[in-house]
Amino acid sequence: MAALFGGPVKTEKTRPDTLKWLWERYTNESARWAGYSPATRKQQSLIMAQVLKTAAKANLAAITQDVVQAGLDKRHETPAAAGNFLKTMKGLFSWARKMRLVKVDPTIGVEPISYKTEGFPAWTIEDVKAFRSTHQTGTPERLAMELMLLAGLRRSDVVLVGRQHITGRVLSLSTAKTGTRISIELPDDLVTMIDATPRRGLHLVENANGKPFTKESFGNWFRIKCADAHVTKSAHGLRKLSATLAAEGGAATHHLLAQYGWKNIATAEIYTKGVDRKRLGIEASRIVADQIQNIAFPHPNPGEGEADEKTSKNNVL
Repeated sequence: MAALFGGPVKTEKTRPDTLKWLWERYTNESARWAGYSPATRKQQSLIMAQVLKTAAKANLAAITQDVVQAGLDKRHETPAAAGNFLKTMKGLFSWARKMRLVKVDPTIGVEPISYKTEGFPAWTIEDVKAFRSTHQTGTPERLAMELMLLAGLRRSDVVLVGRQHITGRVLSLSTAKTGTRISIELPDDLVTMIDATPRRGLHLVENANGKPFTKESFGNWFRIKCADAHVTKSAHGLRKLSATLAAEGGAATHHLLAQYGWKNIATAEIYTKGVDRKRLGIEASRIVADQIQNIAFPHPNPGEGEADEKTSKNNVL
């Protein structure tokens, strides 16, 4: 429907059975919405704010599968954004269908745009060494890097973590993205580093004004600190290295789920499967080598050929 992506709509009282009306009910009444993490609610609110700029007055009955598909296709150049748009619309209309606010869920049958991406590149051991050489113990950037490397904290968690989350040597908190509770034992070196890093409040990592970072400001600040160390990676890449080290060290899938706060087992298996395949491949090659050694090679015993040659010569006369 053209109205969904047409010209701007003047601000006025919300009319029933419009997209804006449905969105307001969904965000105020839905248990699903209430159960989302603050980060997810913020992301979807921003997505819908853009949609409502042109489609606030769109009648619900006119929003068909074709309309949703058109909205998805419009965002084809940014597949991740298209996927988030579809997730938002699916959550909204599946709830509306259950509440009998719409007769048909127009998102049914609309598939996300498929694309391949490896996402943020993982840090390497060399990156860690370079960062450590540039940023010394006692600086917030060094503490932030070590926290993300050990615990695999997302940037949305590293800006929140504070003294109140530490009991003895155990750091425990509910992750901002999924709300999953994680617990990490801090090694002595990291405890010493926490004590050595000046701060004014409870937050372990503060900005230059002694205030906690926002997720966005931390990402920008940390990227600059990475550039200072000639590391062309992001905060999320540290999380990937952390999970890789855990898997290579023998951590099983359930260990990774517990430490990194993942709910989807497939995410953890990205790391464990690769390590398992490498280990199993090495073990299989050793088995093959052992079997090869059992094969008898048809070489003659020393002196056999020489004796036969002499006998042959003697028999010529």
